[in-house]
Amino acid sequence: MALAATAALALSVIGAPSAQAAKVQACMVTDIGGIDDHSFNAAAYRGLVAAQKAYKVQIVALSSSSDADYAPNFAQLVNAKCDLIVGVGFLMADAIVAAAKANPTIKFAIIDQDGLDHGPKGDQYPGTSIANLKGLQFNTAQSSFQAGYLAAGYSKKGKVATYGGINIPPVTIFMDGFWEGVNAYNKANKKNVKVLGWDETKKNGTFAGSFTDVGKGQQISKNFEQQGADVIFPVAGGVGAGSAKQAIASKKSKVIWVDSDAKSAAPQFMSVILTSVVKGVDTATTATVKEVVQGTFSSTHYVGTLANRGTFLAPFYGMERSVPASLKGQVSALKAKITSGAIKITSPSQP
Repeated sequence: MALAATAALALSVIGAPSAQAAKVQACMVTDIGGIDDHSFNAAAYRGLVAAQKAYKVQIVALSSSSDADYAPNFAQLVNAKCDLIVGVGFLMADAIVAAAKANPTIKFAIIDQDGLDHGPKGDQYPGTSIANLKGLQFNTAQSSFQAGYLAAGYSKKGKVATYGGINIPPVTIFMDGFWEGVNAYNKANKKNVKVLGWDETKKNGTFAGSFTDVGKGQQISKNFEQQGADVIFPVAGGVGAGSAKQAIASKKSKVIWVDSDAKSAAPQFMSVILTSVVKGVDTATTATVKEVVQGTFSSTHYVGTLANRGTFLAPFYGMERSVPASLKGQVSALKAKITSGAIKITSPSQP
């Protein structure tokens, strides 16, 4: 019954397959939160839809309600004879590794993991390559460094904040970069802006424990505002909507969106969005489908960076006039310094 319900959800999202099915079928298993999270899963699904339009492939997407859904969803897509199955999220690594090893004729890709087999306990490093599994990762510490620098310079109260969904590397990499960027701003400008919610050196901070609990995000942001934070960076998927709602209601903070450009992903919140730390999940997904269509797929690991535009800061849009020109210049200049290695980001979560 659960599988039938999941299949029905997928069809209700993308529509029934056409009578003339495409030769290539590109499929996806989303993480918890589904394709409507305005963030991570939504970006992956946009990439799948873009591939459908560009390469005339047939697409199927199954949503996961819990980690118990990962393996059954992969099995369902294997049985559907998908040519490519993309797993959206670090947490489904074990399930996709097992599926890829059991089905060597099907191509797989996983977002936010290296795509290697790290053994039954996940502790064997560097890990073993699997010929039909590609890892798609993103060094979002780089763009988050820019975001932290920006937040520190934009803050009027000298306090900014960040929080995560759960404490895993694809989340803390953003928080590390943000924390390092604030510290870099302080050093360059002789300031003392404080970061609430995370300390890279102590490896602890604030987490919602969820990627879907919007109410939790609103409460966390309210707490940060009460402590004086006026720029907040939620790294928690759909939970970030709670931060935006709190900012709109209180008029006490601005929000930096995560994963997708809020202009397209969450336009209803643009009145309080300073910028977005964009993670090119959509373009990486589309590119992987292209490889399958063209017969060039390989297990070669992909890492999105500032240099290849796999991650970047979105425009300021309506906030453009409120960001001082000198601050814009400093933030922009960071890209070249990070890319060249003149600025060394130390986050241990970098791929």
